[in-house]
Amino acid sequence: MKYAVGYQFTNPNTTFFDLCQPWLDSIAEVYFPWVYHPSARAALGEDHFMLDYTAIERLIYDLRRFKRNGKKLDLLFNSNCYGADAVSPQLEGEIYSIIDYLATTVCDVDIVTTTSPVVAYIIKSKYPSIKTRASVNMRIGTVCGMRYLADVFDEYLVQREYNRNIEYLKKLKHWADTNDKKLYILVNSGCLAHCSGQTFHDNIVAHKWESNNRLRMEVFSGKDGRSVSVCWNYYKVQGNLIDLLRATWIRPEDIDNYKGFFDTVKLATRLNPAPALVLKAYAQGSWKGNLTDLFEPQLSSVIAPCILDNTSFRDDWFQTTSICGRCCEDCSYCEDTYRQICKEIEQ
Repeated sequence: MKYAVGYQFTNPNTTFFDLCQPWLDSIAEVYFPWVYHPSARAALGEDHFMLDYTAIERLIYDLRRFKRNGKKLDLLFNSNCYGADAVSPQLEGEIYSIIDYLATTVCDVDIVTTTSPVVAYIIKSKYPSIKTRASVNMRIGTVCGMRYLADVFDEYLVQREYNRNIEYLKKLKHWADTNDKKLYILVNSGCLAHCSGQTFHDNIVAHKWESNNRLRMEVFSGKDGRSVSVCWNYYKVQGNLIDLLRATWIRPEDIDNYKGFFDTVKLATRLNPAPALVLKAYAQGSWKGNLTDLFEPQLSSVIAPCILDNTSFRDDWFQTTSICGRCCEDCSYCEDTYRQICKEIEQ
């Protein structure tokens, strides 16, 4: 079982390929958005209204190195919303031009991950050799959900909330195998399980370039402690940090339990400040540190000056949480575990 890692620009003296190189054998895929294009994260090459005009050159340089080392390239068209262009010739033309440009400068794209059935259809119609993968943000977590879009998607990132339900994953896997489809999971999301603000937040990110001009910055700049993300506000309330343990992440120590289900699992590393650390922890199958350092969003500042000591988990953590059915109202297991692993560190 290998990993898909999310591309990010690092400091000017180090490329993303250089960061990943020590763990290159553990990487199967690199996923990336096109420069300045809407995505499930802030646009690559754009930072606070400033455009990095070296971005395309830097991205191409790295992608060539990954491809020469046998890694698949997964192009993201996973913005949650494309606005008025969602079904437009404009978006179609952009997709064609980006894929064709990559084919001439790097190589053919292997995979396209998208939140849009329309984008998936566009890809399948013109580029039948490219695998289409449903984004985790589509929240497809049932056989019905996969079946409805089986004509345009070859692969599915399973809804995060089912990551710890091994028996349920077996049912999804059976359908996928029977219908010549493949499944993937995202294993280090720091997002709340069943987050009621996910659609709103995903749309804000998709329109970041426009919305930054219109946000009530006096409210949402953090000066009053308020965020557009539900989790940052929620975790500030005493007692809510227990839900960090009720989320959807899988510890590096538990990843081997998913062999046979997935050939490749996804690591969120597009915004994590230490992407190589995340890759190293999962490649080695162990992490002796603050568990939230592996998450995206990282959330380490939320629990500071405490950490979630990954070495202090109970031996029965995976066995218990993989069959619990998320009946949190009738169970204190995560609450008890939180008290056990939450450690204050010396300043």
